[in-house]
Parts: sequence; C-alpha cells; structure tokens
Amino acid sequence: MRPGYGSRILSFSSMKTLHLVHLLLFCGLAAAADKPNLILIMADDLGYECIAANGGESYQTPNIDRLAASGIRFENCHSQPLCTPTRVQLMTGLYNVRNYLNFGTLPRTETTFANLLKEAGYATGVCGKWQLGKETDSPRHFGFDESLLWQQTRRPPRYANPGLELNGEEMEYPKGSYGPTLINDFALEFLTRNKEKPFFLYYPMILTHDPFQPTPDSADWDAQTKGENLKKDVKHFADMTAYMDKMIGALDVKLGELGIRENTLLLFLGDNGTHSSVTSRFKGADYRGGKGRTTANGTHVPLIASWPAVMKEGRVCQDLIGTTDFLPTLCEAAGIPVPETCDGVSFLPQLKGDPGTPREVLYHWYSPRQRPDLTVTEYAFDHNHKLYRDGRFYDLRVDPAENSSLAAGSAPEARSKLQAVLDRYADARPAGLDRAFLEANPDVSSKPRKGKKKRETQSIDAL
Repeated sequence: MRPGYGSRILSFSSMKTLHLVHLLLFCGLAAAADKPNLILIMADDLGYECIAANGGESYQTPNIDRLAASGIRFENCHSQPLCTPTRVQLMTGLYNVRNYLNFGTLPRTETTFANLLKEAGYATGVCGKWQLGKETDSPRHFGFDESLLWQQTRRPPRYANPGLELNGEEMEYPKGSYGPTLINDFALEFLTRNKEKPFFLYYPMILTHDPFQPTPDSADWDAQTKGENLKKDVKHFADMTAYMDKMIGALDVKLGELGIRENTLLLFLGDNGTHSSVTSRFKGADYRGGKGRTTANGTHVPLIASWPAVMKEGRVCQDLIGTTDFLPTLCEAAGIPVPETCDGVSFLPQLKGDPGTPREVLYHWYSPRQRPDLTVTEYAFDHNHKLYRDGRFYDLRVDPAENSSLAAGSAPEARSKLQAVLDRYADARPAGLDRAFLEANPDVSSKPRKGKKKRETQSIDAL
C-alpha cells in the first residue's frame, strides 16, 4: 500500500460521514421549518354574536375581524354549553360521553393535543384559564412545557391584582397589574423564546367571563381594585370584549415582528355561549346570551382561522365544526398521526381550500356535573334539524330557539338520520366514570331538580 493511501481512505470516509451528518441535519431543519407553528386561542363565554365580522353590532373587534378578512370565518362551529365540558372535548378529541368525569376535572388518564404535539417535537405552552385539575404538575402532565394559569391550584381574583400560577408556582405581581395583560405578556414571551422551532401555544383566555369589571382601558378603571365583587356591571362586557381583541392584535403583531407569521396557523374560538345577562345586537335584532343552555345561543361560537402561508384570500365556510375536531386538525397540520380513538373530524382540508369531508351531523352528550347530579342531555343536529334522546325534535330553520317540538311523524328522513347517530353512542359511556362520580357524591340524583331553574342558571353563569 502506498504511503498515505489509508489516511486518504479514512479522510474520504470521514468526509462522507460529515456530509451525511450535514444532510441529516439539513433535512431535520427543513422538516422543522415545514412544520407550522400552532396557536389555539379560546375566549371565555363569548358567543358567535359578539364578533363584528359575524354580524355583531355591539362590540369593537377590529383585530379579529382583520384575521377573518384574510383567513377563514366558520359560520357553524358549536361547543358544549359550558366551559369544562368544552375544554375536555377540545383537548382530547373525544366526546364527553367517553371521558368526562365532573366539572373542573380532566382525568389524568387522558391524552391531550399537547401530549401528542410535544412527542412530535413541538415546544408547548399554555396560558390563561385552567380549571382542569388542581395538581401543581397538571399542565406538565398533560403535555405543556410552560404555563401561566388562573384557577389551577386555587381560585383568586383573575382581573385587577390577580392570583396566577407560573409553572405551578403561586405568583405575586405589582399592584395595579391586570390578569389578561400578564397572561398575554407570557404568550408573547413564549413566542419569542421559541421562534426558531415549531411551537404550540394553547391560550384559553380568561376574558370575557363574568365578573364584568373595568379593564385598564375603561374610564372607571381603578388599579387598587381587589376582589371580584367590586365595580361589577354588565356594561363592562363591551370593554372586556375590546380588550380581548386588543390582546389578540398584540399577539398577531408580535408574530410579524418575529418573522414567523406566515407559517403560523392561528385558530380563534369561543368556549360556549355568552353570559345570559348579556344582550347584544346581532344582525339587526337583540340576541341574548345562552351560556349553559343546549340551544344555539348556548353552543354557537365564533371560529376564525388565519394562516397566511396557506390562506391567500378571505373565505367563509358553512361546514359543521365541533370541539372534538380541533385535535385531529392540529395533528394533521403538524404531520403526525391522529389517534384511532378520536371522535373528531379534521378540518385541515377546509383550511387549505379543499372540500374535505364535512360532518353531516354534530353529536353532544352534556352533563356538567358541577353539583351532585347525573342528569344527561343528549342530542344530535345538522344544519336543519335537531333531535334529543328524549324525543324532542326541532326544525332549526324556523325555530332556532327550540320553542315548539315538531309533531310525531314530521320530517321522517331527518329524524331517522339523527336517531342513527344517537343510537351509535347509546352504549358508549364507560361505567367506571359514573361509578367514580357516584362514589364521590353519595347523594347524587339522576333526575333534574324541580323549582331550581333560576338559581341553577345563575350558578352556571358564574362558572
């Protein structure tokens, strides 16, 4: 062998190895660059009628309207009527019939969209309202690397001079601090820290939930306010809605400043209908909020999507969307498999301008269980009709408030289609969930309580 020949072979081999390493690194970086950033913002107690782009006439929402004008505005998105039921569905992609235990709890056996995205290499963060378990490690257990939350281990004031938990640790803030601003600042910092890699930010806002108190932009803002029973007035709902919109605008601007707006999918929705004390103007008429009710004013929520790299012009989509549909949509956007057990239907094709496979029917199993009560309301509906398991049947085109059930024999084809969906889930409830609830609540009732409607409605509105 000639002198130096072996060293040249070694050198050539090393060069190939180095080239391969560079190639793999490049491919990895390219794959990461292809993965979109994902932001899911959910307003608290904000119905469809509150957004100007949807036809709302009472509130100023210029930033959300701008996102809608260049993105996609969905006209038929429905949540559960109350916050925890919606959050459990949203995060797990499963109907409440399968995994809902009680109000304020997400069973620790469940897998969330954050768990799935974190496993796929996404940086994950959550900020806003938790209400899903009081353990200090609850957010991290469900897949979130970082968190700034209200109502995690305690329930202090949320607005003026709030009590929040940063990564499970109770925090103190300077006097005059405003909870929504602190939470939005955390969101902006999370974006900045993770701008070089794909991230998922789940942002369940604390606005616009009661108590209706002044914001820092309100004429009667008082930085010394302490507690949630001061300066309450439903008139402040308008200011709170405007401030919510302002926070979303700031987040959108930050994405642009960081140079990552193009390939960031931003989804905005509401968690349930507006508080029943709020009456808004919507398409020329008064529209009362219906939080806690299974009628449209309790479940019809805004959904707006913005993704500049994909959406080149504004569009409106009439397809039915449910809160179980967000997990599969986020998974497919990130290029990861959707769990086979998922009840949701991805609307990623619609986001990309394709027809997709729109739902024909939405199914709801609703039993909030914020008190010892096993009452279940179960129903299925499409664009035109709605059928409850107890037989109530409505034509939503002429009776959206569900004032008069159709007579037996009416619209037999529509009834049959909806009944088939209800039949599909007749035995879907795991017995262990109700057994656990009964063990924790020995005086539980499976019958609706009578003579309590007004008080219970007020209680629901306060959640």
